Amino acid sequence: MSVERAGLVKQQQQPAADALRRALDFKTQGTQCYRDKKYREAIGKYHRALLEMKGLCRALGDPDVGARSACAAPPPPPPPPGKCSLTEEQKGAVESAELECYNSLAACLLQMELVNYERVKEYCLKVLRKEGENFKALYRSGVAYYHLGDYHKALHYLQESHKQQPSDTNVIRYIQLTEMKIRRLAQREKKESS
Repeated sequence: MSVERAGLVKQQQQPAADALRRALDFKTQGTQCYRDKKYREAIGKYHRALLEMKGLCRALGDPDVGARSACAAPPPPPPPPGKCSLTEEQKGAVESAELECYNSLAACLLQMELVNYERVKEYCLKVLRKEGENFKALYRSGVAYYHLGDYHKALHYLQESHKQQPSDTNVIRYIQLTEMKIRRLAQREKKESS
């Protein structure tokens, strides 16, 4: 690669690096807010981080960020001159940060007084599309489905999380609650049909 070309690539990477740094800063601030039990503030920080990542992907010529993980494969064609680009390491950081933000958003929502279980489910499923074995997303999906009344799906996700951490007492408790709900529904249906 010529010295001129290398300089151009370096210039193009700078705006991308700045946007990535801002996104990671917001994610870090969100994590601190979560630790401080400032859940509403943490939610705002995680959303800002995701917005920075979406803006970054749009600048890279990938407007369809929501359909898959931010800036994930398949790789878009190289950006036209004047557009920014990410290194492979930066792309990995974006994807990892995005999944952490969605997982953390679900955790924050579960701490709220009025929990939006539909949103918890949505965020967890985004994580599971990329990391199907993510314990926290599996468990939180199970909890969300339980509270939404879809006990069979709840049981599926809870059992998947149980396979990974068989001694987790929260998972065991929710599995027991879910199985009890399923038995009660079956009894009620049986009673109604006779």
